[in-house]
Amino acid sequence: MLRINHAISIDDDDVEISFVRASGPGGQNVNKLATAAQLRWDSHRAALPPDMAERLARLAGRRMTKDGVIVIQADRYRTQERNRQDAIDRLVDLLRDAAVRPKPRRATRPTLGSKQRRLEGKKHRGDVKAMRGRISD
Repeated sequence: MLRINHAISIDDDDVEISFVRASGPGGQNVNKLATAAQLRWDSHRAALPPDMAERLARLAGRRMTKDGVIVIQADRYRTQERNRQDAIDRLVDLLRDAAVRPKPRRATRPTLGSKQRRLEGKKHRGDVKAMRGRISD
């Protein structure tokens, strides 16, 4: 079981990990070994709250397919086990970020002092520019 928070956990059987060949440098091993981990997790099968599912879709971006499957490619490390753990950690981090409700923004108005400072700054700047003109006799 992958624990996301106190209310949400994911069964290990829902996470599908396969290994593919990694790209990039790696010497002779890069052509022989499949060390990159590709994690696939179907978000529609999990019982997520609707608001969390919406945030998850926004946070996942291109990593989520049209069918709601999140695909994470992990190839930072040279071993299967470390790449596997990295993919799982990235999925858990993504789900934890989606579980946090954003604080609602409360509209505020500028204070009287900030308005006065702004106008004084504009007046000062205008005076500086006015002094740049030609001097008349």
